[in-house]
Amino acid sequence: MKPTLQLKLSQHLALTPQLQQSIRLLQLSSLELQQEINQMLADNPLLEMTEPLTEDGEDAAPLTKKTTSEEGDFAEVKTSDDVGAESESGATSESAQESAEFELDERASAEEWPSSPETGDDDEQTFQQATSVSLRDHLLDQVALVRADEDVITLLKMLIEAVDERGMLAISRDEINFMLAESSGNLAPQVSIPLWEAAVAQLQTFDPTGVGARTLPECIALQLRAMPETVAQVDALSIVTDFFDSLLAKDTLRIKRALQMEDEDYRAAITLIQKTTPKPGSPFADDVATFVTPDVIIRKSRRRWVAQLNPSTMPKLRVNSIYASILASNKAGRTTPMSAQLQEARWLIKNVEQRFATIQRVSQAIVDRQQAFFDHGDIAMRPLTLREIADELSLHESTISRVTSSKFMSSPRGVFELKYFFGSGVATDVGGSASSTAIKAMIKQMVAAEDCKKPMTDSTLAELLGAQGVLVARRTVAKYREMLGIAPVSERRI
Repeated sequence: MKPTLQLKLSQHLALTPQLQQSIRLLQLSSLELQQEINQMLADNPLLEMTEPLTEDGEDAAPLTKKTTSEEGDFAEVKTSDDVGAESESGATSESAQESAEFELDERASAEEWPSSPETGDDDEQTFQQATSVSLRDHLLDQVALVRADEDVITLLKMLIEAVDERGMLAISRDEINFMLAESSGNLAPQVSIPLWEAAVAQLQTFDPTGVGARTLPECIALQLRAMPETVAQVDALSIVTDFFDSLLAKDTLRIKRALQMEDEDYRAAITLIQKTTPKPGSPFADDVATFVTPDVIIRKSRRRWVAQLNPSTMPKLRVNSIYASILASNKAGRTTPMSAQLQEARWLIKNVEQRFATIQRVSQAIVDRQQAFFDHGDIAMRPLTLREIADELSLHESTISRVTSSKFMSSPRGVFELKYFFGSGVATDVGGSASSTAIKAMIKQMVAAEDCKKPMTDSTLAELLGAQGVLVARRTVAKYREMLGIAPVSERRI
């Protein structure tokens, strides 16, 4: 064939380091952000921190001790006396999934499951004490061994930045495309479905087994597929992939009938499932007690509550003026490694500012919708979803989820995680809706005021709520009562 020249127009996926850094900083807590900045200060001589600014008469932000319990959650010890039971309720969709994780085995918590079929609790504890490598660094080290297209590698690195502390993939293809369009305009290349699936599949081959899963069933299935193929392994995989809801509901009869399993085979499959872990990234987590500094402080100004960023959590960063002036006067310096460090320093300063600006916008939007809560407490909480805030601020719903995760606000009523203010709603007889948090507060008040000799049943509580305009079923009252830790009527009777 005669060689010819051809002009071909194609799009190439380019996720800039600045965009990747912006995503990573947005999901970090204030403590993790400080650690990230300290590392950057040690690596980049052109980046420096100014002296912290102090304001006369400014109240010190209350600290909240964050300790890890046996179930993997954290208990908060607040400094305010009136915090009390303000944060007892506040379940979200994530906490619902967390509770589902522990129902697979009533005898042991999810944190007590071994990380893999070959390793036990002692080995996992030894590994936790011996390693100081984060899950992110551990995954990035494995990227060097991947042989794939450049676009897959680029997207793979971005997915690693989105893996949370549990090892779950906390980002969607739509969110990535939304961020690409937001940063580069509508002409930015989009992540295709084949590219997305290739990068996710590659991530799910990394160690630890189960990392990169998007759902709990997928996480357990990845670990089961890594086990030797046996009859019990095949049965366990079928249960997890096809009957996971029935497994959580403990509908054993339905599972055994559908899969035509004997009792012995079912027990063997369940034993394999219990050897998996719903949190493959937990060996890399830091279980040392830490202190939470609120990112936002809520104050009342002119009869309305406003959200203000906590100055103590905002690092004062700047570019070293001496080095910057030297590079500016030296034309040859634009191609030196220091010029790249100068650009990295400017990116970090800009992304940190953008992070705090986004937190402030989201916090103020939450406060605007929950003004009654700060005035009257849980009983006045309004139902609120992530999509409402996302639509109001023209952001992606997953971005709101990242902003509200591990971010805290301090108010006269206590210190709360931003996710606490989101909850489902229940219809009222006037056509509106009441927050689940408010309904829990009403149930708690009713039970506290009941006659101990004649405690109220769930049906009676549902009727009393209906008399106040809240239409709620008896089984819903029972669910909220259990979430509040209130015993059934037979155990409350004296």
